Amino acid sequence: MLIKFATDRDLCDPRAFAVQRRRPDDVRSVIIIGAELILATTEHKAQGRGTLSGVPTLAKTWVLPPTLTLQYHFLPDAKIRPYVGAGINYTIYYSTKASDELVKAIGPTSVHMNDSVGYALQAGTDIDITKKVFLNLDVKYIGMKTTARLNTGGAINTARIDIDPLVFGVGLGFRL
Repeated sequence: MLIKFATDRDLCDPRAFAVQRRRPDDVRSVIIIGAELILATTEHKAQGRGTLSGVPTLAKTWVLPPTLTLQYHFLPDAKIRPYVGAGINYTIYYSTKASDELVKAIGPTSVHMNDSVGYALQAGTDIDITKKVFLNLDVKYIGMKTTARLNTGGAINTARIDIDPLVFGVGLGFRL
């Protein structure tokens, strides 16, 4: 088995990290392993259930879930190169505030959401536009679960929060 590592010039080329293995008939097959780090921030709403089901929105929070995935590329030399990936994310919750509906229902409330660790799954494809430019399309599932702590006049309540978004991506890639 031969493992090839990228040079600085190869870093943008998805073929930069290749593992080659010899088949019994001495034909080489190439398995491509890639890595991707995504950073994005979005605002989300926490909805009430159970005793708080009458409150449409409990709180609003911003999330930053840096996500690292490792990808397996099936057809590294084709013009259309599908891949799958799996990885991990660490979600940071910030600027979390009780909604106006919650404050009207139970009074002034502070809300805190714990940062969390989750998994990510990914599927996508790279499509050659030219020899040096390719279109990337992908979808990711990011597992984001946390516990929200609501403090209303000293009374503490906790709620399990599941965000779990599907993230759709479109991008352009360049080979040097």
